[in-house]
Amino acid sequence: MRRHRKAAGERAKGVDHFVKVSRRYWPGLFACYDTPDLPRTNNDLEQAFGSHRYHERRATGRKGASPALVLRGSARLVAGLATRRQKVTAADLAGANPAQWKQLRAALEERRQRRAERKRFRRDLQGYLKDLEIKLNQLSLPA
Repeated sequence: MRRHRKAAGERAKGVDHFVKVSRRYWPGLFACYDTPDLPRTNNDLEQAFGSHRYHERRATGRKGASPALVLRGSARLVAGLATRRQKVTAADLAGANPAQWKQLRAALEERRQRRAERKRFRRDLQGYLKDLEIKLNQLSLPA
């Protein structure tokens, strides 16, 4: 843009402003142009999410979103989008990093556990608080 500033004539001030503002953008803001298959616009992204929810509802027979999508959405959505783009073979899966897989499984299990604790808190407050008290006493008692 700066190279063609002189050709802009009266609009040179606008070109200067555009260059000044665009220089402040975070470098990762336009990752969609560097990453293939990443939706370019919000509409494309919303369409990808909506399509995944639609197929999830069709597969499960549910009217609404699956609770599993809330818990494991970060893994399920990526897997769903990847398998729509290209065929995944057993060889592709065999090349996966077991350490990363275990780390992802642990993170997803931790989310599931926290969700179960919140549900228990809502349904059985007294039992939940009693268990917390027992755990606290076990930590504070000398061994």
